[in-house]
Amino acid sequence: MPSGRGTVGVKLIGLLLALAAGSAVAAQAAGPTGSSGLPLPRFVSLKSERVNVRSGPAKDNQVNWVYTRTGLPVEIIAEYDNWSRIRDWEGAEGWVLHSLLSGRRTGLVSAAAKKVDDFVPIHASADLASAVTARLQSGVLATVKRCDGHWCRISGEGFDGWIEQERLWGVYPGEKVE
Repeated sequence: MPSGRGTVGVKLIGLLLALAAGSAVAAQAAGPTGSSGLPLPRFVSLKSERVNVRSGPAKDNQVNWVYTRTGLPVEIIAEYDNWSRIRDWEGAEGWVLHSLLSGRRTGLVSAAAKKVDDFVPIHASADLASAVTARLQSGVLATVKRCDGHWCRISGEGFDGWIEQERLWGVYPGEKVE
C-alpha cells in the first residue's frame, strides 16, 4: 500500500499546475499592454486642437491628415516609444505623439445602421421608459461620465443624460467606465 506522502505530492503538484493555469488565464483576460504599460486596445481622446496623423511612428514620416477638434475619441491599437497608433470612428488609422492624447473619455453619438438621419434619445435615467431629455444627431461629441455596461451617462453643450451604450462610439460593448 502506498504511503500518504506520494498522494500529497501529486495533489500539491496538481494544485500548483492549476494555480499556474489560472494565472495564465487571468493574464490573457487582461489582454496585451503597450510600451506605456496600459492595456491595448483602449479609448482616449485628442488633447490638442491640431493633431497630425502620420504614416509611421516618427516626426520625419509623412502627415497623412490633421484632426482639428479637441476631444474627439480615438482608439489606441498599438504603441511604439512615445507614439500611438490610433483608429478613428471611420476606421482610419495612423500614428500620433502620445503627448497629444488624453485619458479623458469622450464619445460620438452614433445612429442605428441605415438610420443616419435619425435622432438618438438621451434619457433622464438609465431606462428606456424614463423621460427623453434631449435628442442628438449622429456625430455629436459628448463627455463620458460613466458607463454600467448597458448605459452611459454623457454630457455636452446643452445636454446631460443617459444613452444606450451601443449608440456611443468611444466605449466598448459591455465596458464599465467610472
